Amino acid sequence: MTEMYRWYLWGTRKIGHYRWFAVLMKHVGTPADRALIRASRGRLSISGPQLPTMLLTTRGRKSGKDRTVPLHYVRDGENLVAACENFGLETASSWPKNLLAHPTARVEIGGRNATYVGRPASAAEIDRNMPRLVTMWPAHDTYLERSGFRQVFVFEPAAR
Repeated sequence: MTEMYRWYLWGTRKIGHYRWFAVLMKHVGTPADRALIRASRGRLSISGPQLPTMLLTTRGRKSGKDRTVPLHYVRDGENLVAACENFGLETASSWPKNLLAHPTARVEIGGRNATYVGRPASAAEIDRNMPRLVTMWPAHDTYLERSGFRQVFVFEPAAR
């Protein structure tokens, strides 16, 4: 890890707790990160290499159109685990509702696509993985505090 990236990571972890940062990331950072990840075939992300980021594509529950969002995740065996707090903003993200309506989703990591089936995490899975997500991105706890909700999902590889 370069010294410059170390400072970047330290700084973003600090400002990640502020509401203005959440609004900026939701409206500017998320679309920019999605474009950067796609253009680089997964080699680059706004978050950098220390914060693993996947592109999750779900089918819209109302529109039927594909919807893609970048998400930080941790691995739990062969499964992936991600939390949705929508940056601690008042409104919930749509990807959990889409996933509940259509559990099969496409996940892109490092330029490779795979099919996964998403489901709400069990209490044991949350207890095991949320501390790891918070260590990676401390603002997860601030988001829960601010919004009062958190949804954690497990993504299991689809049967081949």
